[in-house]
Amino acid sequence: MNLEYTREDFPILSKKIKGKDILYLDNAATSLKPRQVIDAEKKYYEEECANIHRGLHFLSEKASIMYENAHEKVGKFLGAKNEEVCFTKNTTEAMNLVMYSLYNSNYFKKGDKIVISAMEHHSNIVPWQYLEKKAGIKLEFVELDSNYCIDMADFEKKVKGAKLVSMSGASNTVATHPDLGKIEKLTHKEGALFCVDGAQLVPHKKVDFRAMNADFLAFSGHKMCAPTGTGALIGKKQLLEKLEPFLFGGDMIQTVSRKETIWNELPYKYEAGTPNIAGAYGLSTAIDYLQKVGLNNIETHEKELTKLCLEELRGIGEIEFYCPKDVKKQGGIVMFGSKKMSAHDLAMALSESENICIRSGMHCAEPLVSTFNKEGLARASFYFYNTESEVMRFVHATKELLKIFG
Repeated sequence: MNLEYTREDFPILSKKIKGKDILYLDNAATSLKPRQVIDAEKKYYEEECANIHRGLHFLSEKASIMYENAHEKVGKFLGAKNEEVCFTKNTTEAMNLVMYSLYNSNYFKKGDKIVISAMEHHSNIVPWQYLEKKAGIKLEFVELDSNYCIDMADFEKKVKGAKLVSMSGASNTVATHPDLGKIEKLTHKEGALFCVDGAQLVPHKKVDFRAMNADFLAFSGHKMCAPTGTGALIGKKQLLEKLEPFLFGGDMIQTVSRKETIWNELPYKYEAGTPNIAGAYGLSTAIDYLQKVGLNNIETHEKELTKLCLEELRGIGEIEFYCPKDVKKQGGIVMFGSKKMSAHDLAMALSESENICIRSGMHCAEPLVSTFNKEGLARASFYFYNTESEVMRFVHATKELLKIFG
């Protein structure tokens, strides 16, 4: 990758505050947006602004074609059929779509078991907790081993008799990449459905929905250079056809009478109301951009940055890691803490003194992070536009702050 050329596409990276460049290491929360994506949204509002599927005039036709092409773009990007791509506003909505659609379709009965892992984001915990109260299902957590990886022995025990397994494809905290292939086989052997939270997976490596053989895959566009308010649930066609939707209203219907409603064809059955049309323009453009950079290049580059960060931070004795510390087992995230300085104080000091943006707190994974530190932890997360010099700047600034405030 030509990083110098690529970084010019991101307007925020050219900004300076108090004479210093912005160093953005909060990519697990949301990615920066290239000018091409910003321009794509602008094009919709300036040149083709109209509602979709509701008009015969030329503006509506243009917007409708672009919106439908965006489904095709996502499908090809992830190895899914166009009709299997249901647009949502983020991973959280996609996970709720799975939960409510299964619930509305009477898939669960009282006492059924759902299995998730201890490293899950709130979006893959709270919906299932709701079902515990609403439907009387039993929610079980697979524990992590001493290396912050999924304890597969524990999974093999708890998957027995499960009705659904929902697992993160890549953790947003401990950074673990679980063995999805093995988990899928054991899950389907039990006759259970398999759902993957791909929020931290899809932006960072090549994903093939068909080869993964998951029943559902959720992801957010805003973590992969697309606008906020974009994302999708990818679901196997036969399941999406059979299940009930959970949002009702315009565009998700084929016909409506006073007596009954017939749902629309896939994927629009699950896309009620006026969608984020401008966001679809941006999402489509973001996929083009990532494919031009190359997902394999992105994955390799992030591994190099993560390895460098781990090696350099190891030299600071006050720091403790909460990740596998092995780029073969984790993504481009380093979660850490220090007894000398709280995560919030460190993040604030890095921001105010050096324009360095990291995350601190519970990272929307409180059940896990709170077991490590009740006050939260710090997290640096990388993307393809970050550089080795930025990693070294972050490490040096962290070391200096711990000396001063520690």
